[in-house]
Amino acid sequence: MSNGQTNTPAVEPLFQPFDLNDLTLSNRIAMSPMTRQFSPHGVPGADVAAYYARRARGGAGLIVTEGSAVPHDVAHYTNRIPHVYGEAAMAGWREVVRQVHDAGAKIFVQLWHTGLGRYTKETDNPDVPSVGPTTWFPDHPTPSRAMDERDIADVIAAFGAAAANAKAAGFDGVNVHGAHGYLLDAFLWDKTNTRDDAWGGTVAARTRFAVEVVREVKRRAGKDFPVMLRISQWKALDYTARIAETPQELEVIVTALADAGVDIFDCSTRRFWLPEFEGSDLNLAGWTKKLSGRPTMTVGSVGLEGPLEGRRVDFHKAMPVAVENLARLMEMFGRGDFDLVAVGRGILANPDWANLVRAGRFSELRGYDPEASRTRLEPAA
Repeated sequence: MSNGQTNTPAVEPLFQPFDLNDLTLSNRIAMSPMTRQFSPHGVPGADVAAYYARRARGGAGLIVTEGSAVPHDVAHYTNRIPHVYGEAAMAGWREVVRQVHDAGAKIFVQLWHTGLGRYTKETDNPDVPSVGPTTWFPDHPTPSRAMDERDIADVIAAFGAAAANAKAAGFDGVNVHGAHGYLLDAFLWDKTNTRDDAWGGTVAARTRFAVEVVREVKRRAGKDFPVMLRISQWKALDYTARIAETPQELEVIVTALADAGVDIFDCSTRRFWLPEFEGSDLNLAGWTKKLSGRPTMTVGSVGLEGPLEGRRVDFHKAMPVAVENLARLMEMFGRGDFDLVAVGRGILANPDWANLVRAGRFSELRGYDPEASRTRLEPAA
């Protein structure tokens, strides 16, 4: 594959507006959430604002921030990820929102509880056990305990409080992280949720925790405040994992979540073009839209040759541009499989990804280099 300009796809349909509740996005390109860890003590600073605003000026209609901790003692991934609570953090986010809006884009904050994926040595309370539906987790890095009813209620409330904080700070919506093995996803996956109470067992019972989180987010932020939910089959430590083996199981999950208030699903895959179930070429976003009746966003190696690897963007391998897979993207988009397209590593390496693609300037796109994720300062637009 190459980044030349022969046989390049017609991408103009991606640059049509999209309405979600009372929100209008200028186009269908979103910046996917990517953990960078440049917010010391949970506070996003001027460099974080510049980073997101640069992608907004680059043409993305929607910015989704990196995963940001909800107000719960063991939600933190490390001390370097942003928080969605505390006066200093929220002041930082207000400036991020202002700059992104000034650049012409909308912005959602991703609400995150890492569950058993937490690294206690990089937090302020390393002696406090992490929590999950049970204590089993692949390559479990930290002490842990299974959540009791009080823990479950506290975390649900924390997501609601974070959503209220986000709305007050001016965010246009929230993205609730329910993927990749983190806390909500750990309840969904039968390998990490072996509970025999009302929060585990059947597919419907394993979905209950995420349902209650979404309901609380809607209750605290308002029914019209957009809620996006990220789901995935794969986990950061198990690419073969599945929360749904069949379309019927996926239907149980996504219909319950849609009924709870999810406005749009963020369907995380490592390669967007791969079919999710045998007998159909629909990907996860396509199946989720078909089964839930809600709009969806696809993501996964858009414009790159290889799939996402690892827990953070700086774990990924360098990857060349692949213009050819945009033709497949446009074919799937054109038939209505999904409504938004999220770009991760491509937009990290190319802040102007959306503008370059719209103009057909494919030869100017740079391949992804992990070093890009380690750079705090952004080039001028």
